[in-house]
Amino acid sequence: MKHHLLIIFTLIMLGGCATHPTVSTTPMEKGEKRYGWSWSAENVFPYLWYRYGLTNKDDIGLRLGPAVYGTGIDYSRILYAKGNKWDVMNLAWSLNPNYNTDFTYYKFNQRMNKDDTPGAISWWGLRMMYISKGITGGTSTRIGFLLGGQPNDKWGYEIGYNHDFSSMPITNLFDFNWNDTVKKDAALNRRYGDTPHTDPASGLPTEYSRLTGVSFRVYMNLDMTPSAGKD
Repeated sequence: MKHHLLIIFTLIMLGGCATHPTVSTTPMEKGEKRYGWSWSAENVFPYLWYRYGLTNKDDIGLRLGPAVYGTGIDYSRILYAKGNKWDVMNLAWSLNPNYNTDFTYYKFNQRMNKDDTPGAISWWGLRMMYISKGITGGTSTRIGFLLGGQPNDKWGYEIGYNHDFSSMPITNLFDFNWNDTVKKDAALNRRYGDTPHTDPASGLPTEYSRLTGVSFRVYMNLDMTPSAGKD
């Protein structure tokens, strides 16, 4: 078991499978600018991000990473806001070996401290991810769930998973011998034999791989105005 977990961790570190944006966790004002850096398991190397407030409800983000890892563009819009809760829609495109397009619906909640000042922020979200052409030339459509938190204005984290139901049954998600399982089971081989999880040429996770759906990110805000409560 430990051996399998080590292999999975190593593949995540080397994969650069699919990437996702670092969104603004608090509403931005028109003309406001923010930037920082993020490291994610799927990006291999840290990437720089920059956000600009188009209006008090809309902002746009740019990402730049080494080679193609982490590079992309995204757009966010606040759909609902009341008190210390707000909902955000985000559309993103990312350049990587399995370049992907995301649609994510976030629900943010900011805790208030005892002195009535804004405190830590938490969120969860639903994400649909589409890979039009992956490493092996195939298409992958995924859906999943994510969770995140920002203890203070300096840093935060996010973790999530998006599953491709056409590449393997969700019940086999933790089958670490999946490649052998598919070969030995005739029914599974007919259904999933043409969705390889590893590229024979490069050894990287393909557009069908479970690792392509894994997302874990830690980010730092290098320039961000202090969080403010909303009316």
